[in-house]
Amino acid sequence: MSEVRPLHRIFGLSWIDFFEGTSISVETELDLSLKLQFLDLVLIRKGPEPLPRPLPDGFEELAAHNLVTFKSHQEALDCWALQELVGHYVNYRKQASPSVNDLLPEADFRLFAVCARYPLNLAQQVAMTAVRDGVYDVQGFGLRVRVIVAHQLPLQTHNAMLHLFSAREELLRYGRENYRPQSPETSTLLYELFKTYNEDATMPDKLKEFVRESIDKLLATLPPEKRLQGLTAKERLEGLPAEDVLRALPAETVEAFARKLKANGDSSKPE
Repeated sequence: MSEVRPLHRIFGLSWIDFFEGTSISVETELDLSLKLQFLDLVLIRKGPEPLPRPLPDGFEELAAHNLVTFKSHQEALDCWALQELVGHYVNYRKQASPSVNDLLPEADFRLFAVCARYPLNLAQQVAMTAVRDGVYDVQGFGLRVRVIVAHQLPLQTHNAMLHLFSAREELLRYGRENYRPQSPETSTLLYELFKTYNEDATMPDKLKEFVRESIDKLLATLPPEKRLQGLTAKERLEGLPAEDVLRALPAETVEAFARKLKANGDSSKPE
């Protein structure tokens, strides 16, 4: 498999935020083999107590182990993607069980496929049974895969996180304005998401304008250390007048620097 794509990483991080403070633990980019074959997400339910917030449509029936594959607006959800998910399930079930001869029951596992846009090719290859708007079931080999299409989900608060991955302006706007953060890192997460969209050459110009507007708004909410993260010293100082930089430094630092410059100047004079 190629290098993990940024949107997949951010998709996983968004679920970590969503389940903050609950009995669900989230494993992202799980390596299931000696070759790099990553399963996007595993949601592990550690207890039977009710969750403190409603789940996005299609995720209501969580089992003990929930395997999730994700396809962004850049990718297609097709038969091969579902076959990969089933392969991951077989491998993961063996690893999660006491032994290959003592497997955990099938009822302990659920399979989910989340995609940004409607999987037209998949719908032409297999029977997709509509459950509700944006939610479908695909049956095969004694297994059920729940397919969730972000573009088709209703504009409701509990779906806001998945709308952040819709890559359509009205849905992205709804997601940005209605997603309820569960941890202090959420602003940084959204900033990384919109920055990734901004670097996507396939994004329409109108959507790019909205993304840039979102980045500006998110930057205003980030703490200074997050805004400067990843910048070199030169990039941090670029555009600042020298007097502003000097005023920001402690007096003793400026004096020590001045003494060093003077000493270097004296040592460079010819005898």
